[in-house]
Amino acid sequence: MLQFLPINKEEMKERGWEQPDFILITGDAYVDHPSFGAAIIGRLLENEGFKVGVISQPSWQSTKDFRKLGKPRLAFLITGGNIDSMVNHYTVAKRRRKADAYSPGGKMGLRPDRATIVYGNRAKEAYSDVPIILGGIEASLRRLAHYDYWDDKVRRSILLDSKADLLVYGMGEKQIIDIAHGLDNGIDIQYLNFIKGTVYKTKTISHIHDGIILPSYDEIIESKKKYAESFMVQHNNMDAMWGKTLIEPYRDVYVVENPPAKPLEQSELDKTYSLQYMRNYHPIYEEAGGVPAIEEVKFSIISNRGCFGSCSFCALTFHQGRVVQARSHISIITEANKIVWEPDFKGYIHDVGGPTANFRHRACEKQVKYGVCKNKQCLFPNPCSQLYIDHQDYLSLLRKLRQLPNVKKVFVRSGIRYDYLIHDKDDEFFNELCQHHISGQLKVAPEHISPNVLEKMGKPKKEVYEKFVNKYKKINEDLGLTQFIVPYLMSSHPGSTLKEAIELAEYLRDLGYMPEQVQDFYPTPGTLSTCMYYTGLDPRTMEEVYVPKNSREKAMQRALIQYRNPKNYDLVYEALVQAGRTDLIGFGGKCLIWPRKKGNERKNTRVKGSPNKDIRGNKNNRVSKKSKSDKNSRNSKENKRKEERKK
Repeated sequence: MLQFLPINKEEMKERGWEQPDFILITGDAYVDHPSFGAAIIGRLLENEGFKVGVISQPSWQSTKDFRKLGKPRLAFLITGGNIDSMVNHYTVAKRRRKADAYSPGGKMGLRPDRATIVYGNRAKEAYSDVPIILGGIEASLRRLAHYDYWDDKVRRSILLDSKADLLVYGMGEKQIIDIAHGLDNGIDIQYLNFIKGTVYKTKTISHIHDGIILPSYDEIIESKKKYAESFMVQHNNMDAMWGKTLIEPYRDVYVVENPPAKPLEQSELDKTYSLQYMRNYHPIYEEAGGVPAIEEVKFSIISNRGCFGSCSFCALTFHQGRVVQARSHISIITEANKIVWEPDFKGYIHDVGGPTANFRHRACEKQVKYGVCKNKQCLFPNPCSQLYIDHQDYLSLLRKLRQLPNVKKVFVRSGIRYDYLIHDKDDEFFNELCQHHISGQLKVAPEHISPNVLEKMGKPKKEVYEKFVNKYKKINEDLGLTQFIVPYLMSSHPGSTLKEAIELAEYLRDLGYMPEQVQDFYPTPGTLSTCMYYTGLDPRTMEEVYVPKNSREKAMQRALIQYRNPKNYDLVYEALVQAGRTDLIGFGGKCLIWPRKKGNERKNTRVKGSPNKDIRGNKNNRVSKKSKSDKNSRNSKENKRKEERKK
């Protein structure tokens, strides 16, 4: 009978267990769905014959919750959850978020800051002789010394601060199976230092014969240049074919990163998603209203992993890697056939995709034998001549899903790489995407339009985006559809001065568009952009990069993108004056805002859909008693007239 993994001793006894082999500790609520990493690892180990218990969101003030399943026979497996706990808790402005979608009822405060570190220390206190193995995105992106935005300093490898014995980075299926069988065969955790896709600590490196010694921790905290050099070595050794062992020295220990694990073959990926998931949150959360995060994924299907887009601000290169791995059609159709018969299925498959929905194969045939290019990207600055551009496999898959019983529509909501799609000479997929797989709007991510910023982002020129937009409009016109594009835009990315921010504002002015949402650049561990943010250097060239860090300037850059919003008037005015662009303050058609009236604070003059309408704010003006009296008198007379009309 299909069951959730045990979360207490009573459920263990129902299965006839005296002791679990592994205890999986997670910062998320327990959701047994393949979109949750903890569920994948738990079910994978179960499939290998191991007994796995789950402790979700334990109270970290004592060791009580860490002991509630007893002592695991082989190891604790610890993850902070599906999202880095600091990103989960704080906005880019470092303000505390109000809700946690991965907690019951969306409640905040059920996991600590730096959850992986806290859980590791508590587990070590509970059972000091039990090995601790870290995994998940928080551990993966902090596996070596890294800049921490929230502390504004370089922190040590999370392996050291958590007191763990081993760290699994990337997508950990291969690694965890090898580790589990090694421990089960009696191998001490300290000797499981040969597994690809893992990080360990050691007192000696005499056993390493082909490693690269990185700058020491002391060196990188003293020199930003050394930090950038170290980051680039890591960035250039992220391929399973040719990646080297990396050694980071500390004063009394070395942290060693083995080369990345090989990407899963299609059969292995299919197996991961065919395991016996309950596909829902544990019933203990019903009283709290369930776990909000399930709503986004319950009727969605993950079809692929990896991304060869390599945007500078994205951590996928460091986590899932640049090699795309795709599930087979039969695997995806099998999962879809489970979804369509769910009692609460309304006929809509919400998404079929992954990091990039329209990547269904490796970038080129060369990658199969030689891996990804070390100093060359697939799409930036222009598509590589060897790039295989084809959407037929994805199109075929979507057509099959559309034919399933109970299915009204199959949406594609995860990212579409427009700079890949626009270079496909066959428009068949583009046409069917517009006709069948979006509902009124398509979200894409040009991020910016300034060449200086796009180059630092690793994104294509604005002309590529404009070409895509024009083609999108033409296809929709031919189909007789009225559908829109929603562009994601980012402010305050390294390389963006007020000049570039104003350039973007002018572009939006000419489009007659104001985005409802803007994402400030968020410096998270493991990205090239974060390295730029901290060091002020582009690690690819070691050239200096302008980085907007001042909170006032960041607010101005953000406000410029939404310059029509009356609330942003003062910031936009200040930015234009500071940048010497007062030519954009006036009454002409090219102006962003109207000037302030002398002695009167005028708010933003441009309102969406009303280019000539101005909103005047008088809150800073003193109004005489006489003018107030006149106004009240007029209002009183008007009210009397209204009353008379009613009679």
